[in-house]
Amino acid sequence: MLTLLAAPAEPATSAGDAQLVVAALLGIAAVVLLIAWGKVHPFLSLILGAAVLGVVATMAPDTMIESFSAGVGSTVGGVGLLIALGAMIGGLLAESGGADGIVNRVVGRVSGTALPWAMAGVAALIGLPLFFEVGVVLLVPIVLLVSLRTDVPLMKIGIPALAGLSVLHGLVPPHPGPLVAISSLNADLGLTLGLGLIIAIPTVIVAGPVFGNFIARYVPATAPAALLPTRQPAARGGGRRGPGSPDARRDRTPDGSDAGRGRAGDDVDGDLLTDDDLVNPGTGRPGAPVDDSGTETARRAPRFWPAVLTVLLPVVLMLLRAVGELALAEGTFARQALDLVGTPIVALLAGVIVAMFTLGYQAGFNRSQVSSVLGGSLPPIAGILLIVAAGGGFKQVLVDAGVGTLVADAAKDANLSPLLLGWLVAVGIRVATGSATVATITAAGIVAPLAATLDRPEVALLALAVGCGSLFFSHVNDAGFWLVKEYFGLTVGQTIKSWSVLETIISVVGFAGVLLLDLIL
Repeated sequence: MLTLLAAPAEPATSAGDAQLVVAALLGIAAVVLLIAWGKVHPFLSLILGAAVLGVVATMAPDTMIESFSAGVGSTVGGVGLLIALGAMIGGLLAESGGADGIVNRVVGRVSGTALPWAMAGVAALIGLPLFFEVGVVLLVPIVLLVSLRTDVPLMKIGIPALAGLSVLHGLVPPHPGPLVAISSLNADLGLTLGLGLIIAIPTVIVAGPVFGNFIARYVPATAPAALLPTRQPAARGGGRRGPGSPDARRDRTPDGSDAGRGRAGDDVDGDLLTDDDLVNPGTGRPGAPVDDSGTETARRAPRFWPAVLTVLLPVVLMLLRAVGELALAEGTFARQALDLVGTPIVALLAGVIVAMFTLGYQAGFNRSQVSSVLGGSLPPIAGILLIVAAGGGFKQVLVDAGVGTLVADAAKDANLSPLLLGWLVAVGIRVATGSATVATITAAGIVAPLAATLDRPEVALLALAVGCGSLFFSHVNDAGFWLVKEYFGLTVGQTIKSWSVLETIISVVGFAGVLLLDLIL
């Protein structure tokens, strides 16, 4: 179980209830305005918002700084390592061609009405280790090509792919949002993972193939020609080479064929590996250029089943730990072994080590290339780690000032469900800021004191309720909105009708699943 700092025995301020409410509102408003209106980076916005909260709550400066620093440190220690390890698996999956292999294998064996369902399943599988933006970059070219070749409406298969990626991103570890919620609420990761997968299945079905089949009638979209997958190699130094460029001519044999294809320096798709191949999420694949110098090994895509099992390994290990906690007595060897291998850091580390062989060496990478992919997967997540860390600091200032306890007491007096409160707070901040991560961090921090009064399943469901709220109605202040718009060649209105409504369906259906499980458990 991941843990963050608990609320102190005594609040770090003597401010009254009204003053604390004003402090919390102004702190959150500062974050929202700085991000939405001031266009300030969320990392800085969260720091400044914590300062506003502390000052208005009359916290001593040194106490406020210590509180914020403690929250940052505990968050990075508990969540940062997991995000980094997950990014490494995602980097190897992307760069080795394993993700492409999974997509092509599944999509190639289905047709007609089964295509949207297959695309949703593939997206959900790919979405386990990959960030949403990276999954979009990997899947959208395949979606566009499949739509073109099969004459299936683009939205009919595009919406299921987006649904699979978005649901996994918002509800299932090791993605940053779910991990932050689990950490802030001291929820059991394995239990939350299991319940999240149970909720994810019907949510993907409703928001994916069902909604996709409906919205395809009202949002006609055609695959942008410029984004269709091509085999044109990249130029050294980061630019793209045209067929008539000097570099392209040098690579051709006298009969006009591409002699350079497959030589050292080419990736699994035959493209030259440059800075463009592994870049920040939202613009390319995660990581940095692979050092291909000195290798004579031919590249080959990883086999289908080894790639699938590698992606699922950390999930299976964490689920086995949860099963062991329910079925095995404490102190037994089997229980201790499952507790060890199912620890999130151990499970993800095992996934990275296995991926080095199944997705790295088996794909033809040598040791230096595997090291380059692993190291190159870390820089793109630096911004995410900083935002999550600053959010942990903001959350801890909220807790130490006594705001969380105040909200918990108010919720008890109002007889308001903690699940509903967590979802509503996340929805409000998501719509205002456009950031699912900021919404998750803030909402989890506010309802964290309520978690102490709940049992293990309810705490896990509270984390999932916050995650569902953080996905509500993506619109123009969300980078994902523009990513989807541009990749699918939509207008703003079409993007709202399709993508924004899709995210709202995920949020509402997912939360309905949370409430249903709460009645059962």
